[in-house]
Amino acid sequence: MINGKTFRQGLDKFFKSPVCLNARVQIELPNGEFYDITGAKLLENKIIGIKETETHRLVLTCAEPITKMGKIIGKL
Repeated sequence: MINGKTFRQGLDKFFKSPVCLNARVQIELPNGEFYDITGAKLLENKIIGIKETETHRLVLTCAEPITKMGKIIGKL
């Protein structure tokens, strides 16, 4: 689990590359399926007895890709 500050630092480094600016943005699920990121929501925690100290969470929304991605040729 990462927090928003760490997530931002990672994205800032990622977007220094011009190639990344036009890259398709997806998430890989634990079962190996890839889904397109469709948006982000900021949600407030209102769960009784929650052990987390954070009062908000950033949730990325996703959907099954309309067009299938080709074979992965390499990982950075």
